[in-house]
Amino acid sequence: MPIAQSLAKPLKSQPVELSFSPADNQRLANLCGVLDENLRQIETVLDVTIARRGEHFALRGSSARTSLAAEALQRFYAQAQHHLGIEEIQLGLIEVMNPHSRKHGLIEGRAKETGELALLTRRSDLRGRTPRQVEYLHQIQTHDITFSIGPAGTGKTYLAVASAVDALERDIVARIVLVRPAVEAGERLGFLPGDMAQKVDPYLRPLYDALYDLMGFDKTSKQFERSAIEIAPLAFMRGRTLNQSFVILDEAQNTTPEQMKMFLTRIGFGSKAVITGDITQIDLAKHQKSGLVEGKQVLEKVRGIAFTYFGAEDVVRHPLVQRIVNAYEKYERQGQQT
Repeated sequence: MPIAQSLAKPLKSQPVELSFSPADNQRLANLCGVLDENLRQIETVLDVTIARRGEHFALRGSSARTSLAAEALQRFYAQAQHHLGIEEIQLGLIEVMNPHSRKHGLIEGRAKETGELALLTRRSDLRGRTPRQVEYLHQIQTHDITFSIGPAGTGKTYLAVASAVDALERDIVARIVLVRPAVEAGERLGFLPGDMAQKVDPYLRPLYDALYDLMGFDKTSKQFERSAIEIAPLAFMRGRTLNQSFVILDEAQNTTPEQMKMFLTRIGFGSKAVITGDITQIDLAKHQKSGLVEGKQVLEKVRGIAFTYFGAEDVVRHPLVQRIVNAYEKYERQGQQT
């Protein structure tokens, strides 16, 4: 196993120098990427400067940042038997930046502790990237109803869809039902052109995107044709009972308390439900209370219902998204203080 040797102790005012020995030109090429695009990604995300000469790297920036960059370079060099794409670099940087995941391999340890199964999807690398995501997947597996609340990019919807696909592939459920409130249309879907699927397509597009990524376009289309995957506008859920189904209610912050109660009471035998939402992005009228906010207050202590609360540290999108979320939170706090 190639090792990285630190040639200088990290000092705030001096660069950290890193050397990989024995040198492997193919590994170095895979690590750096085409035209050093992987190094530029590390620089941007970690706010450092990386200068390279052969197998020697000089890292400049704050001591905390250069330490993370050194850790990232060692991690990626160990993985560089194959080409490392931008997505792989970005996902790796998310784990490096998460202090909880970096301590003693906490993510892998927590996954083994909870008995997390590999999800049967087209994405062989799919797993929880933060401790809270690992816990979320475990809660979905062990609870019939799971709430996930947090900012955009934390994997609330994507991991719920992945769990639904896994349950369908294992024949745990007979169908997947995707539900989303159409707030912008005031739930008056009859005024939109087309059939029911076309009317709600704009609101369910994020769920479709996740399905295509996890199952492939052709297989997803076939599952729609045989009604193994169904779209169900929230306005059309009243009066139904869903048995042997994996039901996902997305954007639940835009439900009313009445709609939330109606949805939760649709759950039948052998079914699972995941409710996702971000209570900081409620699009309801100002006087209207959110069903997700009320549901959290009413159901948080009910046995058998799980709640997962995500934060900015759980954002698993482009690494800059986490910094954007943090910047907005800081700006809003400053606005409240003035």
